[in-house]
Amino acid sequence: MTDYDKLDAWVDAHFDEEVRFLQELVRVPTDTPPGDNAPHAERTADLLQGFGFEAEKHAVPQAEVRDYGLQSITNLIVRRRYGEGRTIALNAHGDVVPPGEGWSREPYGGEIQDGKIYGRATAVSKSDFASFTFAVRALESLQAKLNGTIELHFTYDEEFGGEMGPGWLLRNKLTKPDLMIAAGFSYEVVTAHNGCLQMEVTVHGKMAHAAIPDTGVDALQGAVQILNALYAQNRLYKDVTSKVPGINHPYLNVGRIEGGTNTNVVPGKVVFKLDRRMIPEENPQEVEATIRRVIAESAALSPGITVDIKRLLLANSMRPLPGNQPLVDAIQKHGEQVFGEPIPAMGTPLYTDVRLYAEAGIPGVIYGAGPRTVLESHAKRADERLDLEDLRRATKVVARTLRDLLS
Repeated sequence: MTDYDKLDAWVDAHFDEEVRFLQELVRVPTDTPPGDNAPHAERTADLLQGFGFEAEKHAVPQAEVRDYGLQSITNLIVRRRYGEGRTIALNAHGDVVPPGEGWSREPYGGEIQDGKIYGRATAVSKSDFASFTFAVRALESLQAKLNGTIELHFTYDEEFGGEMGPGWLLRNKLTKPDLMIAAGFSYEVVTAHNGCLQMEVTVHGKMAHAAIPDTGVDALQGAVQILNALYAQNRLYKDVTSKVPGINHPYLNVGRIEGGTNTNVVPGKVVFKLDRRMIPEENPQEVEATIRRVIAESAALSPGITVDIKRLLLANSMRPLPGNQPLVDAIQKHGEQVFGEPIPAMGTPLYTDVRLYAEAGIPGVIYGAGPRTVLESHAKRADERLDLEDLRRATKVVARTLRDLLS
């Protein structure tokens, strides 16, 4: 048997254990918001201890977490040192969006049916807590001479942008790997992704009784004027195309609106939050300046309306760094062997906290357990699920890749 055969055999022999590990991770909720994620980190550390993996617990100071809008964050690092050589980090995030409505199964049940496991984070990305952990265990089962170190980074701030997850670990110099693989899907290796600008826009008018509306200034009408101008930008964005396979064009979405006090009151304030996805070729500062200009110009068309604009998030695009090629080559080679089909290298319209590693000069890719598309996974929707065979095979691909990189 080759080492690859031995790795595959170990994963198969321990796969039921890997699935149980994933079920335990899914059953501890990590809804963000509100973002009380330290309990999940504690549970994860306990489970890792059972495998002989000592997890360093890096609690983000409570004041920083609360100022950020969350409740608790403890990031984990597991360091497995084998000898002199490069350090490879494997990163997955444990925070998730709340389940929402429409589930046919318990969102935190980890139920298995027809070869799939259901529950929030089964696909994104507690599944890669499992694939990465068991890939490392499989590698160590070889008892082969390895050159280098593997670090597991299990963090809890992807949904809010990553600054208190990987960003916090990197800023505090708790890690500086040479290469990294972040949680992803099984049928492609992602080398680039979109950026994201999120903004909160507060439209101010003047409250008045609905019987005498002329005594007020309708903030909602002003907001509608601004929203129409913003949505008009989406038609222009279709003419701005990316050269990165897998990424098409920029787009804008308004995901939350609130305002007014009652049906018989002219609304004096309306607040909405927008999300602007940026292709890798765009300049984030120019994008933000344009959005602010469009808002200001449209607000000026409504007499009496004033506007406050607050940036909530500016996540830069991820661009390929030259040093990521060994990762791409190894994953593509073993992915094709294990899955029986070519694994393309491409971009994704998502944004992730992986960009923070790239901004720190650490070459990386996105790869892990999951289907072909976000749509298939039901990520951020009801009945999120993962095909267990994708989990099994992704674990094998990651184990084989690590064997190559640390040989």
